[in-house]
Amino acid sequence: MNKIQKLKYIGMALLMVNFAVGCASAPEEQPEPEQKQPEPVESKPVEPVADVSTSSYEVVRGDNLWDISGKASIYGNPYQWPLIYKANSDQIKDADLIYPGQNLTIDNNPSASDVSAAVQHAKTRGSWSIGVTEASDKAYLGQ
Repeated sequence: MNKIQKLKYIGMALLMVNFAVGCASAPEEQPEPEQKQPEPVESKPVEPVADVSTSSYEVVRGDNLWDISGKASIYGNPYQWPLIYKANSDQIKDADLIYPGQNLTIDNNPSASDVSAAVQHAKTRGSWSIGVTEASDKAYLGQ
């Protein structure tokens, strides 16, 4: 074995000894971090969140429930007009007659079953007359 090979073996042996000693030695103990006490926080009264489940729409000249419910800002589907009719049955006696200045309540989160019932009613309402509350409208409202 020549001198270079001996030096390599000695270097490898020293490396293995250092590695073995490093693995076998106990880890240094680290001081535990100082526990900080949370600082007191002033509590402020929580303001009530506005009810976003409904909004309102003011009727303008030329409006009808079909067009209002078809607006993207309302339902985006004209067949959902019965939802508006039902939510405002206290002020809309005939679904075919609404008046400028009326403030209609819009349900922003109708249930899937309410939407389905409204669309079904709109599609099967039958003939209508202005000034008369149709029997199918009364049935839809549960009257």
